[in-house]
Amino acid sequence: MAENVLVQRAEFVRDVETSAYGVVEKPLTTSEKIFNNAAVRKGILLVLLAAIWQVYASALENPLLFPKFSDTISAFYDNIKNGVLLQRGWFSIKVLLMGYVAGMFLASVLTALAITSRIGNDFLETLTAMFNPLPAIALLPLALSWFGLGNGSLVFVLIHSVLWPVALNTHSGFLSVSQTMRMVGRNYGLTGPRYVMKILIPAAFPNILTGMKIGWAFAWRTLIAAELVFGVSSGSGGLGWFIYENKNQLEIANVFAGLFSVIIIGLVVENFIFRNIELKTVRKWGMQS
Repeated sequence: MAENVLVQRAEFVRDVETSAYGVVEKPLTTSEKIFNNAAVRKGILLVLLAAIWQVYASALENPLLFPKFSDTISAFYDNIKNGVLLQRGWFSIKVLLMGYVAGMFLASVLTALAITSRIGNDFLETLTAMFNPLPAIALLPLALSWFGLGNGSLVFVLIHSVLWPVALNTHSGFLSVSQTMRMVGRNYGLTGPRYVMKILIPAAFPNILTGMKIGWAFAWRTLIAAELVFGVSSGSGGLGWFIYENKNQLEIANVFAGLFSVIIIGLVVENFIFRNIELKTVRKWGMQS
C-alpha cells in the first residue's frame, strides 16, 4: 500500500484594494452630529413651544387669561431674585423629603414581611389592591381631622402617594428574581437581611428604581395639590400656596412662574438625580439597554 503523504501547501496572501469596495462607514457631518444629540433636539422643541406660546399670547392680548412667555420668564426671574420662589420651593422640597423617606421605609418593611411569609405576602397584596387606586388627595379631609393643619397632614398624604407604588414594584421585582440567582445566594449561605441585600435587591433594582420614580411623581403632584388646600387654611406653604396666593391677587404671570418652577424641579429630579442613579446602577450592571 502506498503511504499517505501529507503535502504542505505554501501560504498565499493576496493584497486587496479596499478602496475598490467604497467607503465602509461614512463620517457624520457637523450638523448630523449635533442633531443626533437628544438634548439638542429637545432644546429645539422647547424653543419652538416657547415661540408658539409667545405668538399665541400676543395675539390673544389678555394677560389675565394667558400671559406671554416673556412676561412669565420676567416674573420667574423677579421672584427668584427676591427669594420668594426659592423659599417656597425649599419649603415644598423639605416636606416632600419627609413624606418620601417615610413612605420608602414603610414600603421596605411591608415588602420584607411579604417575602418572608405567606401571611405577609397576602397582607401586602390586600393592602395594595385596596389603597393603591385611592387618590391621595381624597385623604385630605381625614388628614385634617387626624393631624390638623401643618406638615403632619401633608406628610400623611405624601406617605400614601409613595408607599403603594414603591411596595408594589419592589415586591414584583423580588418575585421576578430567577431561581438560579436565589440558589446562588443559598449556596453561599446567605439568609435573612444579607440574602435580601446581596441577592434580591441588586437583581430587582430596575423594578425598585421604577417604583421610586413613580412614587416621586405621585408625591410631587400630591404635595402641590395639598398645599393649595392647606395653604389656604394655615396661611403658609410652598409652591402650591404661592400659586394659589397669586391667583387670588390676579397675578397670573406669577401663577405661571410658580407652575414653571414646579416643572423645573420635576425635570431636575427626573433627568439628573434618577438618571444618574440609573446610569451608575442599572445601566452599569448591564440590566437595561
